[in-house]
Amino acid sequence: MILCANFKANKTRQDTRAYMAVVESFVSANNIDDTIIVFPPFTALEHLPRNVLIGVQNAYPAQNGAFTGEITLEQLEEFEIKTILIGHSERRHILGETQEQIAAKFRFFAEQGFVIVYCVGEPLSVREEGISSLMTYIEAQFEGIDLTYPDLIVAYEPVWAIGTGLTPSSQDIEQVHGALREKTAAPLLYGGSVKVDNAGDIMALENVDGVLVGSAALSAHDFCDMVAQASELNMEKGE
Repeated sequence: MILCANFKANKTRQDTRAYMAVVESFVSANNIDDTIIVFPPFTALEHLPRNVLIGVQNAYPAQNGAFTGEITLEQLEEFEIKTILIGHSERRHILGETQEQIAAKFRFFAEQGFVIVYCVGEPLSVREEGISSLMTYIEAQFEGIDLTYPDLIVAYEPVWAIGTGLTPSSQDIEQVHGALREKTAAPLLYGGSVKVDNAGDIMALENVDGVLVGSAALSAHDFCDMVAQASELNMEKGE
């Protein structure tokens, strides 16, 4: 399983240190084999040995340069960061990133050998039109994206479910993940109002290889609870 915690614009450096101490201790004490990735804010990045992966929520596709307000490869290399989140709906819909810009970012960081967690998802109006319209919408989000890239992780996050407390039915999640599986062999995560109460049930679904968690992962203890649920599922499956 792959479990990701996306802090978004939350937590200070001190908060993040305390959070990581809890998560790293839990992973060590319980011999967790699952892939755990934490995406803190830029201000909380540190160059420290970790037993979990640290990724960035965004970066500009350049070595360095005159890109005011951005962070580039040069800064990421200082922290030995090799994991990035690309295509999140908040960057698409709030910050106006186009598919062309997202694809350029994907190509650049793929060339640098990054693990890329690539997000796709639909608004409620598209969901209500049915699976055919939904997949057509998502396929447009794959334009310019190499779905055979070996370090790709795809995260399906229905836009209408992010931070709302609403989640698709288990059948709906399996349907979309099944359609995505036909397009890529990459691990498939689900995101969108994942929380302690439903994480285990979601991770048990067919073609769901883990979760990308936002607000419900801001509590280190809650995130560790989700990690524990993934570990239990692995034991049930004999993995």
